[in-house]
Amino acid sequence: MKIAILSRNAKLYSTRRLVEAAKGRGHEVRVIDPLRCYMNITSHRPSIHYKGEILDDFDAVIPRIGASITFYGTAVLRQFEMMGVYPLNESVAITRARDKLRSAQLLARKGIGLPVTGFAHSPDDISDLMEQVGGAPVVIKLLEGTQGIGVVLAETDKAAESVIQAFMGLKANIMVQEFIGEAKGADLRCLVIGDKVVASMKRQAKEGEFRSNLHRGGSAALVRITPEERSTAARAARVMGLNVCGVDLLRSNHGPVVMEVNSSPGLEGIESATNKDIANTIIEFIEKNGGPNKTKTRGKG
Repeated sequence: MKIAILSRNAKLYSTRRLVEAAKGRGHEVRVIDPLRCYMNITSHRPSIHYKGEILDDFDAVIPRIGASITFYGTAVLRQFEMMGVYPLNESVAITRARDKLRSAQLLARKGIGLPVTGFAHSPDDISDLMEQVGGAPVVIKLLEGTQGIGVVLAETDKAAESVIQAFMGLKANIMVQEFIGEAKGADLRCLVIGDKVVASMKRQAKEGEFRSNLHRGGSAALVRITPEERSTAARAARVMGLNVCGVDLLRSNHGPVVMEVNSSPGLEGIESATNKDIANTIIEFIEKNGGPNKTKTRGKG
């Protein structure tokens, strides 16, 4: 197969591992910067141009689209789909997963466990919003945040009110969620490929920090997850319509709750923690499921 990897940096660990795995299995692979692509959008012959050439002979495309370029990156991916190229994750699923509010609404609709979550537009509604999520401490999240950036823990109602008012004053969209204190700064990253959790790790926040993201200094270790946690992660991936994703869970007193579904999970932390060749499993999935004109929008919403 001829595989394209949409990535801004060919030197990133995840991109390098996917290139190695694809070449190791006998495929031709090329890393393409989505921001250098430009498109001809026509009814009968859609095309993608890249540095003066036409990209028209790929069998599959692996999107590694960062949150900051979601709009343009998914537009390029959509163009590949229009050309009949098989996407590892489809553009509509990536867009859906990147919208934290939409994700929460879709997961809630399917009865998947979530932290109690509130959303409001007017500063006049803050006190009632806080009451709905059970009062402080609460976690306040920017809808556009990523890798733990734009996530604030407010330990008192007064502090929460101040943070919410500040974000609203900046016209930022935010969510307010109950703080799962019993998780003790740890979460579970479950790597889902197809309908199965193929690897899982426990991420622990450093001392004095509540965000367990590895980019924020958290540590990772191999963990054994329960059947309920495994089922929750697989169902969350299915609701989002993602073939490959990282599902972040917290262990709460009322069972596993989903914090986020990541459509471009990093491979370095989980491969190191579990000693599993995740990149190879991803390429194997493409071999089994890919092919011309096999794009079909998974999931709804």
